[in-house]
Amino acid sequence: MNSTLPERDVVLVGAGHTNAHVLRMWRMAPIPNVRLTCVSNFSRATYSGMLPGTLHGDYAPDEMQIDLVRLCAASGARLILGSAVGLDRERRELLLADRPPLPFDVLSIGVGSVPVTDGVEQLDGRMTLPIKPMQTFLQRLGQRLAAIRQQVRERPVEVAVVGAGAGGIEIALGIVERLRRTSDDGQFRVSLVDRHDEIGRGLSRRATSLARKELEAQRVNLLLGQEVRAVADGKIKLAGGHESPADIVLWATSARPPEFLAQLGLPIDERGFLLTRPTLQTVADLPVFVVGDSGTSREHPTPKAGVYAVRQGPVLWDNLQRQLRGEPLVEYVPQRSFLKLLNTGRGRAILSWKGFAFHGAWCFRLKDRIDRRFMDKYQDYRPHAMAPPEPNGDEQAPMRCAGCGGKLGGAVLHRMLKRLEIPASEHVLLGLESLDDAAILRPPGGRSIVATADFFTAFIDDPYLVGRVAALNAASDLFAMGAKPLAALALATIPPGPARQQEQLLFELLSGSLRELRQMGATLIGGHTLEGSPVTVGFSMLADAGVHPPRTKAGLRPGDQLVLTKPLGSGVLLAAHMQARCRAEWMDALWPVLLASNQQAADLAAEHDIIGVTDVTGFGLAGHLLEMLHASQVAAELSLADVPLLPGVEQLITEGVESTLAPANRAAEAEIEAAEEIKARAAYRALFDPQTSGGLLLGVPEGAVDAVLRRLADSGHAARRIGTVLTRAPDRRPLTIVPSISNLRSQI
Repeated sequence: MNSTLPERDVVLVGAGHTNAHVLRMWRMAPIPNVRLTCVSNFSRATYSGMLPGTLHGDYAPDEMQIDLVRLCAASGARLILGSAVGLDRERRELLLADRPPLPFDVLSIGVGSVPVTDGVEQLDGRMTLPIKPMQTFLQRLGQRLAAIRQQVRERPVEVAVVGAGAGGIEIALGIVERLRRTSDDGQFRVSLVDRHDEIGRGLSRRATSLARKELEAQRVNLLLGQEVRAVADGKIKLAGGHESPADIVLWATSARPPEFLAQLGLPIDERGFLLTRPTLQTVADLPVFVVGDSGTSREHPTPKAGVYAVRQGPVLWDNLQRQLRGEPLVEYVPQRSFLKLLNTGRGRAILSWKGFAFHGAWCFRLKDRIDRRFMDKYQDYRPHAMAPPEPNGDEQAPMRCAGCGGKLGGAVLHRMLKRLEIPASEHVLLGLESLDDAAILRPPGGRSIVATADFFTAFIDDPYLVGRVAALNAASDLFAMGAKPLAALALATIPPGPARQQEQLLFELLSGSLRELRQMGATLIGGHTLEGSPVTVGFSMLADAGVHPPRTKAGLRPGDQLVLTKPLGSGVLLAAHMQARCRAEWMDALWPVLLASNQQAADLAAEHDIIGVTDVTGFGLAGHLLEMLHASQVAAELSLADVPLLPGVEQLITEGVESTLAPANRAAEAEIEAAEEIKARAAYRALFDPQTSGGLLLGVPEGAVDAVLRRLADSGHAARRIGTVLTRAPDRRPLTIVPSISNLRSQI
């Protein structure tokens, strides 16, 4: 992150071809004083041109995907995974589902299109599989085909593709090849359905003829001039009363706008797409660009095709810079015709250019070369050598004061607090509604108060999510002891910058934190801020100790079974993310773990006489377990094979990636007994990985371990039994690592 906050914000909604070009260019030449944010429903973007080839087996699925997590990390851009739901035109904010609005100075909307379903009276979601979103198409297709194969054994599997444009033709031929390659008995039938009398609208007559010939050669059943009225009961019901059997229906019709576009309140065309000027800006008087399928040029309307989105990329990049500089914008003039290439499988393709068309291996080689060259540009995730420019350009920033002069301005804090929704609490006698410098709490029924403090440096450029994790991480110590959080004092370091940017950053941090505090029954009663870099956030928390004795690290007993409630590896993955090496699928698996509260697991511990509990955080599993063993004066054996790890952790450790705290944590090896073969494993090194928002480590009585694991699984925890507690032997190290559960000693 930069040491000062930016002056302005450019926000991309969607990561289609045009917006992806901006991300790529930002990696090479970020704009000074500006932050780039990409808002996407998915952590990957799919290149549609390679989907048919992936069905044919020409490409691995990863080859058609742009990893937005890595691309944004390499580019220094912020990635927000979430859904945009509207636009506040007056405040110039993008409205997001389930999180605060996102301010922008310039916005680019490129959310694509979805298949048309007009005129279809009934659409059985169990049978119908839209091609979009393409990011999940292969997964959905695989799941549906697997389910069908379990149901259909005595007859051919019936697959229908609705929509016989160029894309539908490619999908039909691709699904034939996929079924041929993966079907055990080879029994299947593929139909191509379209309401028009001819296939391949937009292709030349010669190209259409070549495509029809190939479809017939692959025994694709053509149902043309047939409008689909319903998809239900294992059939496609067509206009005129005709029916065709179908186990799965792939929907690849022409484009219609996604519902999101109608929620923006911007001018639209007759089909609902956003109207734009030739400069790609909305015709409304706003700094909003609309690109790809999402927009329709008022002066130069074009069909909805990916080639136009690709060609718009350089124009958008130029105009974003011009908009920020206050310069006249340039116009995008679409080409009148373009080369069309259809993958027909088995290393061949159809080439269509104006009135000419060819079908053969050389056409596929050309398409393959074009597609791979395009993807090579977007799958280069190396951080660029040029460091992102700091805000303030060439101007020398004034020296910032220290001491009490290093706080955020009072106006910033007052405006931010007015925006927060702070829950009331019966225990707070004097809180943030007062201008006093300290809060007053009423002790809960004369019981003890438990206090803790925790804070960290922001690990990702998403203040809202960082705030959520910070609250969960701070409360974890309280949950481990069996205490109920009551109140929190926030501690935050905010970089220097424009007051509105400081306010927004702090607002997002505390909004995320309040979401979690509210869920655990606590409230915010105050805090303190400083100007500085990098961003840090944390909490001092107060909790009700309850009526039962506190659970402590000294509560382990010989015979207890060690249960870990979350997988390890957050430290390695976050270190990899800083180097743009954490893959999207790994980050997708990490976030649910970071955002999972330990409160349920802690409540469960109280029900099963579990008195030895700690949370696994900065010192890693080995370090925190050793703390428990010393406090309890016992020993333990740990089954390495049963320690759960997050996806990607072993690979990254093998490649040499680790957290900067891991070497210090390995000082604990002096108290660990393990064979050299075990020490060489990546899983062993993961025992020293510092965890952010890690799970609980429970000492569960042996008779209760099965019930506890079932209850944890039912509540969504990936908990595992990882070892057993033993009587301490004076001549042995307290912790022994063995290969698997079967190697654990039965005696205690």
